Amino acid sequence: MKNINIKLFSLVVLLTLGSCKKDFLEQSNPDASLISKAFKTENDVLLAVNGCYAQLRSGNTIGEGSDLWTDQRSDDTGTNDNQSNAGEPFGFNNFSLIPTNSYLFSHWSAMYSVISNCNIVLSNIDKVNFAKPETKQQYKAEAEFIRALIYFHMVREWGDVPLVTKQFTDLDEIAASTARTPQATVYAQIVADLKDAQGSPLPATQAAGTIGRISLAAVNTLLGQVYLTMATTLDANKTENLNNALTSLTAAYNAKTFGNLKDIPYTDVFDVTKKGSCPELIWQIVNIQGDPVYSSSIAANNQAKGETINSLKSSSSVGNNVTHDLVNDYEANDPRGAFSIKFANDATVKDWFVTKFRDASAGASKNGYGGNDWILMRYADVILMLAEVNMYLGNTAAAIQNLDMVRARAGMPTYEVSSQDPTYASKYPTLKLAILHERRVELAFEHHRLFDLLRTFTTDELVAYFHSKNQADFGTALLSNFTTKDRFFPIPFNETKLNPVKMYQNPGY
Repeated sequence: MKNINIKLFSLVVLLTLGSCKKDFLEQSNPDASLISKAFKTENDVLLAVNGCYAQLRSGNTIGEGSDLWTDQRSDDTGTNDNQSNAGEPFGFNNFSLIPTNSYLFSHWSAMYSVISNCNIVLSNIDKVNFAKPETKQQYKAEAEFIRALIYFHMVREWGDVPLVTKQFTDLDEIAASTARTPQATVYAQIVADLKDAQGSPLPATQAAGTIGRISLAAVNTLLGQVYLTMATTLDANKTENLNNALTSLTAAYNAKTFGNLKDIPYTDVFDVTKKGSCPELIWQIVNIQGDPVYSSSIAANNQAKGETINSLKSSSSVGNNVTHDLVNDYEANDPRGAFSIKFANDATVKDWFVTKFRDASAGASKNGYGGNDWILMRYADVILMLAEVNMYLGNTAAAIQNLDMVRARAGMPTYEVSSQDPTYASKYPTLKLAILHERRVELAFEHHRLFDLLRTFTTDELVAYFHSKNQADFGTALLSNFTTKDRFFPIPFNETKLNPVKMYQNPGY
């Protein structure tokens, strides 16, 4: 945990070393004074909140480049190069992670940096006088939401994690916080933050001028997903959590500004010319086409050698590897497959790559400065989570209706019709597996798959699920490496060494 406040720690150490007085051990935090003085006006708070949003752009947190700890940890994509960068990225896909993996530590540190900045906002916002109380409530809600979102990612990735909800003021507080907190307590804080944001004067939905900032629809979407995850992964209050999930997800769905999902073409969701107007989008990270700093690189980075479908920027790589397991999971004539993936014929590739994110326009240029926004929430996800919740609650008809809404938009047969097909029925013999399949093909490469698997299966079931797959569909990544340890990431070694007892390692590492 000291790593999340490294600047604070370094400044305190420098202060100590530079003192010759007898009271040199009576340390104070110079940052506390600097931060306190920084919060004087409403605009100071706004800039601080904007800084919290900005950190979400990073691939080390939850930005478009964060697939290493999401999709590459699932059965959808993977880094099959086990030589570059000392093989460290390959460890995620190969289920051979070790606590000293530097990429994992960078992810942990970046996530806590976001949390730290949110805590700074929330610890200092009361020092500022606001012309309107509603403005203060909104900024507070945004910081709470972002903190809850990051903790939600971390508790699913690591299990018990240190829970810090205030700005540190001295080294004793840092030491006291260097301890893992039980998942249930972390989830309780996540829910508390989101319920507070739920009661704030946030706009109902994102609109022109506010795209990229959260809305009540985003709050309800995240809260519904949190309750659903708690119901399926924690032992206590399962029915209560499912009912709460249904309430929040229904509120998110009812905030939509469109009639039927089928009225929004699937391709519109990813069209860079419609990213500011597509009503399916609930929340996204905004990128600027043509800008060297704030553009998106996902289209160019995904493109394989010899291809031009994604970007005008030429590629010398294989693009973003797609497992044949996912390729085979697309049903015949599913247009989402044709749009999302393509086979590259270049002699050095001869494999599938991702085409879901495209910007081959002149505006993106041959530099690949794409305008793709990174979509964090959209309504198809909400609808399929509603299908999940209704299925668990025994509302089978409602669950199937939700499922069919997404299939209808894709032009696919209803669940009832598909269930009569021997191939579909054998691959997805239960409604639960049918919903999981639909989420996979609808939301592919949007960083949902790992968390869907963790929510759907117990640890033993997940091990059996991976071991039942065909190794030939996964290249050099070994499915046999997947064991019960892979339910969670290892706690980074740099953290466990701070306090081996309170920062205990996850089983299997």
